[in-house]
Amino acid sequence: MRIGEHDVENFHEPYVIAELGANHNGDMDLARLLIRSAKESGCHCVKFQSWTKDSIFSKSVYKDNYFLNDDYRQRKDFTLEAIVEKFSMSETQLHQMSAYCAEVDIDFSSTPFSKAEVDFLVHLGVPFIKVASMDVNNLGFLRHIADTMKPVILSTGLSTLAQIERAVEVFESAGNDRLALLHCVSVYPPQDETVNLNNIDMLRNNFPQYPIGFSDHSIGFEIPLAAVAKGACVLEKHFTLDKNMEGWDHKVSATPDEMHQITTGSIRITRALGSYRRVLSEAEKAQIGAYRRSIIAARDIPAGKLIERADLDVKRPGTGIAPEFVDMVVGRIAKRRIQADAVMTNEDF
Repeated sequence: MRIGEHDVENFHEPYVIAELGANHNGDMDLARLLIRSAKESGCHCVKFQSWTKDSIFSKSVYKDNYFLNDDYRQRKDFTLEAIVEKFSMSETQLHQMSAYCAEVDIDFSSTPFSKAEVDFLVHLGVPFIKVASMDVNNLGFLRHIADTMKPVILSTGLSTLAQIERAVEVFESAGNDRLALLHCVSVYPPQDETVNLNNIDMLRNNFPQYPIGFSDHSIGFEIPLAAVAKGACVLEKHFTLDKNMEGWDHKVSATPDEMHQITTGSIRITRALGSYRRVLSEAEKAQIGAYRRSIIAARDIPAGKLIERADLDVKRPGTGIAPEFVDMVVGRIAKRRIQADAVMTNEDF
């Protein structure tokens, strides 16, 4: 599976998505700063969210104001409906951000919440469509996305394995196998003990034909790096310039410094993972002589002596007879005098 110029399946380095979501707070100048900072932090992609006040919540949610009464901001100065309208992006704004991403040389994508928003993203030419965890069981919506034949990244938060399997079947039945699955815990932030990074292995075992990644909502940069060590080839992490900025996701977002730690660290980890084959590097081979031991004479051994085990010891360097052959040396006849502490060779007997 390729996303733009990035080969996800060969996993030379994780494809890192800076999830901007609504962290632009409705300010397109701030959005541009976020895009540029994400690029400078080493991200491959920035992702927005394509929704309007009519495509994400019903009237009952606006009436309840749950997202304002229950989160850390305790907003009292305006309604949920007003803030959703303020933070949503118009088609014109999404087009502008797509063009700016091309100028900065970073991939642009978005998460749609309606079929019309899917169609607009296809029109924009996004390299992939991101499906939010909330839509894993929205099968009709998934079919519409699958039919676009665009690469798809599907977050699996909130979902049972059976629900994930049904979602995958939707894409397979449409003939769209350009799919990546992201392990995700849809809590902001989750407790460490509920992150369950072993689910990355579980998804890989159950869906071996698809790349597996991780969508992170934890605080800090350690857990996404641990996900890379588990083999996650796509990383998605919320991104902000300031955790104390007002808005929905800033507190669970990575700062530029943290994102730089993630991008540079993930490259090092991927390189360090290496091969499942036991192979000695050329650099390690060059150290064998210095680090390994050889059989040496534990004391002076006169010519003609039958060599006993007490005559032998093992010390560095490893340029002589290896210690595993000590039993083959015992019982041999010394052809010449061997001085104490000398590295023994086959010419000695």
